[in-house]
Amino acid sequence: MITLNINGNQHEVDADPETPILWVLRDTLGMTGTKFGCGAALCGACTIHLDGEAVRSCSTPLSAAEGLNITIIEKATDGSDRVGAAVSAAWVKHDVAQCGYCQSGQIMSATAFLASLPSGSQPTASEIDTAMEGNICRCGTYVRIRAAVADAASNLV
Repeated sequence: MITLNINGNQHEVDADPETPILWVLRDTLGMTGTKFGCGAALCGACTIHLDGEAVRSCSTPLSAAEGLNITIIEKATDGSDRVGAAVSAAWVKHDVAQCGYCQSGQIMSATAFLASLPSGSQPTASEIDTAMEGNICRCGTYVRIRAAVADAASNLV
């Protein structure tokens, strides 16, 4: 048994320690907000936070998460996290989502990035692009994503 701390709640999981976190979240625990995209950590759809750091859950084994705090999209966007709330509001304001499939991963990457910035700092477009690199949007809403991240940052000052 492996104990996972997901969104502040303890979950006992009986799974192989090498099982990717994504499959435990989705298949074992029924937490389906984190999406499967490519299975090779290339698209970013499966992004979650481990102790605040954005990681790809499709390639991160359970063993790497034991004892760490796992945050998934449901918690990041429930309004209880200041940065997550700012990102969520900016996503709506800038009408970022098209098909929406990549959005949980995009939001998780943006939230981790903004949370890592010194208080009051405003990222440049280049810094935002670098932070969001590896999150693929099939619909091509990158301009809106950049605008939403910049807007969220300005609202966190």
